[in-house]
Amino acid sequence: MSTVYLSLGSNLGDRAQNIARAIQALGARGVRVTRQSSLYETEPVDVRGCGWFLNGVVEAETEMRPGQLMQTLLIIERSLGRQRRRAEADGPKESRTIDMDILLFGSQVIDDPELKIPHPRMAERKFVLVPFAEVAGGAQHPVLRKTIAELLAATPDQAEVRRWANHQSGQTSGLKT
Repeated sequence: MSTVYLSLGSNLGDRAQNIARAIQALGARGVRVTRQSSLYETEPVDVRGCGWFLNGVVEAETEMRPGQLMQTLLIIERSLGRQRRRAEADGPKESRTIDMDILLFGSQVIDDPELKIPHPRMAERKFVLVPFAEVAGGAQHPVLRKTIAELLAATPDQAEVRRWANHQSGQTSGLKT
């Protein structure tokens, strides 16, 4: 069993429901979520002309290998209406019903054209680091050798990240602390 950390985000439709459905789909596909962050409303980063995102991070356990897990995430994204475009890897991103990324997979380091773990830009993204620090601030980045809390404290990212008020008042079945 491997411990993995996944980021989830949505900026289309019922954002909280999209994230909740993605988490349910993880469980149905053999990925057991053990901890969940609060939801955070975040400024769009590298995404053209769109509304704010809801983002969160989950800690989970899986028996899958990293490539299998990535394929599972892509299947879940497609089932929830996400259409990935090849150009997204290099250029501006599009709005999406759901976006799921592997942040860490145990202490593994993978640098393949199709899969990079740890996520290559996570240390630069406050919208990932804030919920990640809530769930596992002491988790260590296997390449940078710093904890998630240390990465958050050092990030130059000034984008706004705020706890989502509707989530705090229990108005969604999304992520829970």
